[in-house]
This record gives sequence, structure tokens and C-alpha cells, in this order.
Amino acid sequence: MRTVLRLLGWTMLAAITAWLICWQPWRWLPPQWDPWEPLAIEHPMTFISKWKLGRLADEPERCLDILQRAPDGAISYTALEDYTPVAGCPLTNVVRISRTGLTYNSSFTLACPLAVAWVMFERQQLQPLAEQHLGARVTRVDHFGSFACRNIYNRDNARKSQHASANALDVGAFRTADGRRISVLDDWDNSRDKTREDFLREVHSRACGYFGTVLGPDYNQPHENHFHLEGGSFGICR
Repeated sequence: MRTVLRLLGWTMLAAITAWLICWQPWRWLPPQWDPWEPLAIEHPMTFISKWKLGRLADEPERCLDILQRAPDGAISYTALEDYTPVAGCPLTNVVRISRTGLTYNSSFTLACPLAVAWVMFERQQLQPLAEQHLGARVTRVDHFGSFACRNIYNRDNARKSQHASANALDVGAFRTADGRRISVLDDWDNSRDKTREDFLREVHSRACGYFGTVLGPDYNQPHENHFHLEGGSFGICR
């Protein structure tokens, strides 16, 4: 009896394997759910998309290919060779961003996977949220920088900040097409204009699905004037 059951089990396994090989059911998965489909800017963010995003840290050529295939106007960038701008802080797999669908107060260097995450977030969340809460699109972001060769909070005995590898971006304010400036410092708690507050709080919340770590004013005093957006698959959202 045991021999018969064992034989039946192996037969069923062989049949299932043959069915999978012949029919390849994963071919009908949407690309954002297909682990074998290369990531693209247009793919909605799912946990599979985020898993693919995390792998780009070790796949610089694939990361650049995603940026090269981005929709027209999605990003203007320069791919940079690995280099060490400051002793002790080498940069690898980075790009220089001059603009995306937005303009910026200055260009900045960013780890390539974080650049992909930012453009996806901008197109899929930031702009729809701006239109929903503010009735206008965002045209410019004011940032406080991305690369800084330093430890966390500039403490001598702390570990290196993600800014030391250009794997973080600090966003201070958003400017809209109709001339408004929505500032993290001034509008995170804004009882006079709840639309600004609601916009910032939902931007912060939605960012947590795209970035490894998202820190804002509720985290601590050093972050009262900006959102800290950090690359990676896992972290905290506060």
C-alpha cells in the first residue's frame, strides 16, 4: 500500500510539473506581480515590484536600463562612473539628476535604485495627491541634498548615514503650478489650511510604500523641516 501511495504521489507531482512547463501560468500575471518581468517605471508598486527594486542595488546595469526605458520626460539624468568625491565615502551605482517631471532647486546625485523609486513615486503618488488635495500639479521640489559624507546626526561614534552613499534624499517643500509653496516646516501642522497639511501627511504615508525608510516631523526635531526618503526594502516609516 505504501508503495502504491508513493507511486501515486510521484505521478501527481510529475503531472503538475508537466502542466506548469507546458502552460506556464505565470505568463498571465500582470507585470507588477510577475517575478520574472523586469521592473519598469510604469509598473504599479506591489511587494513584488519593491522586491525587484531592492535587487537593483546589486544590478547597476539593469537599474540604468530601467531609467533609459522610462517614459519621455520622466527623468533627465547622467549616469556616473563609480568614484570617491570625499575620502571614506565612495559612490557606486549613482546618477546625477537634473530634472524629472519636476524641476529642482539644484541638481543632485542619487543612488540609481533610489532614483527609480523616486520617479515611480512622483508619477504614481505625488502628482495624483497634489491634484486631489491642492487642485494643481507639483512643478518643483525644494530639497536639502542627497549626498553628504557624514555619520548619522554628525555623531563621531555613529554609523555612516545613508546620505554618505547618496542613498537618501531630504525633501523640504513642494511648489505647485499655481505658485503655492507647501513646506514641511510650515504646513505639516497647518490648522489654517488643512489642504496643505492633508497633502503632506498623505505624501508621507504613501512614500512608505516606495522607500525603505521615510522620516518626517513626527519622528524627531531634526526632521521637522523635511522628509527623509531612503532607499532599501526595509526600514521604518515615521
